Amino acid sequence: MNLYSFEGKSPTVHPEAFVAPTATLIGDVTIEKGASVWYGAVLRADICTIIVREGANIQDNSVVHGAPHTTVEIGANATVAHSCVVHGSLLGEGSLLGNGSTMLDDVVIGAGSLIAAGSLLTPGTQVPDGVLAAGSPAVVKKPIEDGSMPQFWLHGNPPYYQELAQRHAAGIEPV
Repeated sequence: MNLYSFEGKSPTVHPEAFVAPTATLIGDVTIEKGASVWYGAVLRADICTIIVREGANIQDNSVVHGAPHTTVEIGANATVAHSCVVHGSLLGEGSLLGNGSTMLDDVVIGAGSLIAAGSLLTPGTQVPDGVLAAGSPAVVKKPIEDGSMPQFWLHGNPPYYQELAQRHAAGIEPV
């Protein structure tokens, strides 16, 4: 893993978290227990604070950053899927930001919500708890119903990535 201090602030990674060897963490970044940061992801907290809560995952090639003096938070058991941009925002507990989506400044995604792949969340967007949102700009489409496919992804993805992170921590080797 690539960890860099910036102006006296250094990343903190819980010993039971997984940060892939090609991920980069810069400055005031905290990775909590059971969280994972995957290959090619960049978390740059040079002018902001970034917190990845327990059990959350930030997947391959995603970028997390923020405006000066802000806190970017990825909630417990939340997922930032592949190739996302999260800038100065809050992704609520157990929520999922779909592949290739972008969250701009001051976006708040409520707990247990799913943002469809390729969505754009414009500055200041507020998404309530337990809904599916999609589009560019993203808008709420409907509540997430029990037994639905979005609920499967929300509940199935965090434990899957937690277990996969343990396998990677134990099993990857350079060749």
